[in-house]
Amino acid sequence: MTQVYFDNAATTKIHPEVAEEMMKVMLEVPGNPSSTHAAGRTAKSQIENARKTIAGILNCTAGEIIFTSGGTEADNLVINSAVRDLGVQRLITSKIEHHAVLHATQEMAEQHKIALEYVNLKPCGTPDEKHLETLLKESDKRTLVSLMHVNNEIGNIIDIKAIAELCKSHNALVHSDMVQSIGHYPIDVQDIPIDFAAASAHKFHGPKGVGFAYVKKNSGLKPLIFGGSQERGLRAGTESVHNIVGLAKSLQMAYSHLEKDRAYVAGIKQYFADRLKQEIPKAKLNGNCAFSDKSTYTLLNVCLPVPQEKALMLLFQLDLKGIACSKGSACQSGSDKGSHVLSEVLDPEDLSKPSVRFSFSSYNTIEQVDYVVDVLKEFVNT
Repeated sequence: MTQVYFDNAATTKIHPEVAEEMMKVMLEVPGNPSSTHAAGRTAKSQIENARKTIAGILNCTAGEIIFTSGGTEADNLVINSAVRDLGVQRLITSKIEHHAVLHATQEMAEQHKIALEYVNLKPCGTPDEKHLETLLKESDKRTLVSLMHVNNEIGNIIDIKAIAELCKSHNALVHSDMVQSIGHYPIDVQDIPIDFAAASAHKFHGPKGVGFAYVKKNSGLKPLIFGGSQERGLRAGTESVHNIVGLAKSLQMAYSHLEKDRAYVAGIKQYFADRLKQEIPKAKLNGNCAFSDKSTYTLLNVCLPVPQEKALMLLFQLDLKGIACSKGSACQSGSDKGSHVLSEVLDPEDLSKPSVRFSFSSYNTIEQVDYVVDVLKEFVNT
C-alpha cells in the first residue's frame, strides 16, 4: 500500500545524519555533564558546543539558550515565571495559540488573579495589530504579550518584528511560540526585539523530546523545575546530551539547506493547491493558506465540500489509504472537541464540513500529492 506522510507540522522524520550523530554520542559519551571528571567534562562540552551553535544561528549569546523537553515546556517556563517572578499582572494572547500557551495563560490568570485578555482576530485569523495597540494603551500594568509566529493549524504568519516593536513601545514583555518557524525561517533576535521564544527539535527533522527556550539576558526569569543548577539554574535535571546534540545538528542542517528546501517544499504546497482547485473546485483553503507571503510554505489547511455525516469517515478512509494527515493539531488527537483555531476563523457552514491539515517536508514528492488528491476526489465524489 502507498504510504504518504503529510503531517510534518505534527512531527518530522529525523534526518539520518542527525540520528547517526546522536548514536555516536550515546555510544561514546557516557559521562554525566554535571560530573567534574574527564567523562563528565566531555559530555558538558557537547552540550555547550550545541548551545553555541544554536546561539550563532539566532544571533544571541549562548547563555540565552535554555534546553527543555520541547516547546510546551519552554512556553510554560516563560509564562509561569513571568507571572510568578517578573511582576507580570496582565497577559495578552490570542484565541488561536497552541494549547501550551492558551492553557498556561489561563492557569496563571486563575492562580494569580491577574488579567487575561485576547487580541481580536482579522477574518483570516491573523491578530489585529490595531486592537493589540488599544489593549496595550488601556493599562500600565506590567504586561506579557504571547503570540505565535506561525500558526500550527492554518499556517498564518504574523509580522513578529512589528508586533514586538509595538509591544516594546508600551514597555510590554514579548514571548513568541516559534515552534513552527524556527528551522523554517531566519530568526535574528537582535533584529526582532522579543524577550522569549520557544522551539522544538522534532519540527525540523530532529529528535522528539528536546527543545529550547530563548531567554533574553538579564530577563530575571526563574526556574520552573527545581533540583539542580543545570541550564544556568533555570532547568534542573541531567541534560539529555544525545538529544541536545541532535537538536543542534538538525537546526544547523535546516539553515544550511534552507533556501533549497524552502523552494522545493513551497513548490509541493503550490502544486497541491493547484491540483485541489482543478479536481475539487469547491474545496476551500482556510486562513491565509492561499497567500504565499502570509502563510507558511509548509502546510495547507483544506475545507472539503463534504456533508457532516460523511465527514466522520474522512480521516479513517485516508488512513486506510496510507495517508497521514491531521484534522487539527496532533496535540488535540483523542479529544472530541473540534479545532479551537478553526472555530475562530470559519463561518458555521464551513465549520460543519471537514477541514484537514496537510503539511509538507523535503521528503515529500509531487507523485505523493497526485495520489492524495486523487484519493480526496474519489471520497468527495462518492
